[in-house]
Amino acid sequence: MKTMSGLEQLQAIIDGHIEPPSIFKTMGMLSFTAAEGFITLKCKATDQHLNPMGGVHGGFAATVLDSVTGCAVHSLLEPGVSYGTVDLSVKMLRPVPLEEELIAEAKVTHLSRTLGVAEGVIKTLDGKLLASGSATCFIRRPKD
Repeated sequence: MKTMSGLEQLQAIIDGHIEPPSIFKTMGMLSFTAAEGFITLKCKATDQHLNPMGGVHGGFAATVLDSVTGCAVHSLLEPGVSYGTVDLSVKMLRPVPLEEELIAEAKVTHLSRTLGVAEGVIKTLDGKLLASGSATCFIRRPKD
């Protein structure tokens, strides 16, 4: 994988050549598409994502937004370059419905040698906005 760009790695997951990260199963992430700087992800909250009141825990939206924004940054990285989230800001706008397929999308708004910034949303299939967020990722490049 160190010889593949970020977009090539993501496409290999989409094509089934690489196993998806375990977080996909844990968080109900069903499938995704990737382009340079842009990710679309289908997901679904299940009974394993409930809070003590029986609603979908806010951590579901935060984790999905962290994943989709991080993948958007990942899609622009060269072979051997990695990243990690250093800041995540999430706004919960509506309750996340249980057992309903949702769409998460993210796009990169800034990429430099050391930082990547992406903005994302989670919405229902009919377009209702449930949550929005932005992430700042540090870029880890091999020593020159």
